[in-house]
Amino acid sequence: MGLRDIKKELKKLDKDGLINLISELYKKDKSAKELLDFYAKPNERELFNKYRDIVFEAFYPSRGHELKLRNGKKAISDFKKFSPSSDLVAELMLFYVATGVDFTNDFGDIDEGFYSSLETTFAAAMKLMENENLLEKFAEQVSIIVNETHGIGWGFHDYICEVYWEFYPDSHDLETKGIEPEKGKIINLGWKK
Repeated sequence: MGLRDIKKELKKLDKDGLINLISELYKKDKSAKELLDFYAKPNERELFNKYRDIVFEAFYPSRGHELKLRNGKKAISDFKKFSPSSDLVAELMLFYVATGVDFTNDFGDIDEGFYSSLETTFAAAMKLMENENLLEKFAEQVSIIVNETHGIGWGFHDYICEVYWEFYPDSHDLETKGIEPEKGKIINLGWKK
């Protein structure tokens, strides 16, 4: 059954029938509940914080030691489904990358798949920021992330620099910007955890 068929059936319901159907969805489906809660009381920052915490948990689980990058990427994807502002989507994507960089600086080099996930997210965030005219807004945070990748293996630092310079062509000398956070510390981009 497709969306057209669903719409056809929904048109047959009166107002009470629609309310009952939506109420059942709300009770039985977690994602429908979350979407309807956001619809009734939209609070982008609160929603961002929830998904930011999921991303953080993917790298630094409260239980166990297993990286769950899939959960972090899914959190970004799920957050986008609410159609939040582009700057919050970019911020969450950068948080994913920054947290991955922190993880590497805390525990050492990981593997190619790990860095590939960070690279694709970084490139997608940069493209989104360019399309939405947000590059200037996030320039300092992006510079910090790039600086923190220095010394990370698998060609990760080189790739991140190439992408960075593509979007910030006048920034080839990051060290002169005076942005040199301490290695092994959580990158502070204004996000609190």
